[in-house]
Parts: sequence; C-alpha cells; structure tokens
Amino acid sequence: MKVLVIGASGTVGSAVVAALVDRHEVVRVGREHGDFRVDITSDDSVEGMFKAVGPLDAIVSTTGSLFFGPLATMRPADFNIGLQDKLLGQVRVALLGQHMLRKGGSITLTTGIVAEEPIRQGANATAVNASIEGFVRAAAIELPRNLRINAVSPTVLTESKGVYGPFFPGFESVPATRVAMAYVRSVEGPQTGRVYQVWQ
Repeated sequence: MKVLVIGASGTVGSAVVAALVDRHEVVRVGREHGDFRVDITSDDSVEGMFKAVGPLDAIVSTTGSLFFGPLATMRPADFNIGLQDKLLGQVRVALLGQHMLRKGGSITLTTGIVAEEPIRQGANATAVNASIEGFVRAAAIELPRNLRINAVSPTVLTESKGVYGPFFPGFESVPATRVAMAYVRSVEGPQTGRVYQVWQ
C-alpha cells in the first residue's frame, strides 16, 4: 500500500512511519520536513500536496495545533487556533483526501484523551478532539467506494511527559511505539467509524 503520513517527523508520526515502512510505501509529509510539505490550514496547500503525491491507499494525520490556557482569560482568537488547525485542518485533509484514495482506502485522524477526560486549561483541546471524533463517526456512514475513516485517541505520551505532564496529573502515559499500533490497526484493519483509544 501507498500510505501518506502527515506530521511524519513528530513523535507520533515518526513512530507510525517506523511501524509501517517495512510493509508499505510510506510518503512522509510535514509543514517543514518530509518528502512533501503541507500547511493543513490551507485548501490550496493540501490540494497541491495531494496532486503532487498522486493516488493513495491510506492517509494518516498525526498533526494539529491546539490552544492551552485558562478559560477565564481565553479569547475567541485563542479558541480559534485549535478550530482552524487541528479540527478544520484534519477535516480538510479528509474532505480533500478522499478523492485521492483508491477503492477500499482509509483515512486516520488524531484526537486525544481529553475528548472524554477534560483537563484544566484544556477547553479548546476537549472541544476540538470531541468534534473530530464526531466527524469521523458521521463521515464513516457516507464515504463511498468502501473507503474507511477512523481516529486514534492517545493519552499523554511518555516522550512528551516532561512538557505536557503538568497538564495531566494522575494520568498514565503511553510510549509512541504503542500508540503507533493503533494507526497500524486503522490502516491495515477492516473497521470504520472507530475511535481507537490508547489510554494505558
């Protein structure tokens, strides 16, 4: 299979690439690094990237920015960061990417544990991740040509605990290599409309 991984140089993305590259042709994509560049907040950039890459069997997105901060001082512009980047960015990848997939192909997006387990300063993250999961469930019943779509919802990564750990008191972390297995399951398995939770 020809698998495109957006965010391929990140912690999760690089683990996904490592888990797939022995069995598949993996195309690495990122904002600044990779075989191709893309800005997921731009229709033109995403369409140009797909045109350059050509037909695919699977699309994996492991990217997207969020805003973390106290609700009391949060402004609509702050909240909009996650809406435009992680939410609409990944939806954009799915909407435009579906037309580049061969019959039976798949799309895998990324959410996170805060979709169901809110944390302080994480209102934007919870809203965005829950919205992505809703989109995945709804899109799954409409995709033609046996196309599939799923999401992976990891908890805080072991590799990122030094940075994000204070936001997640009492949460167990998981290594990126374990999270990557959920993406493999989505790419190579038969399910659609699923949210694969990797929480412990």
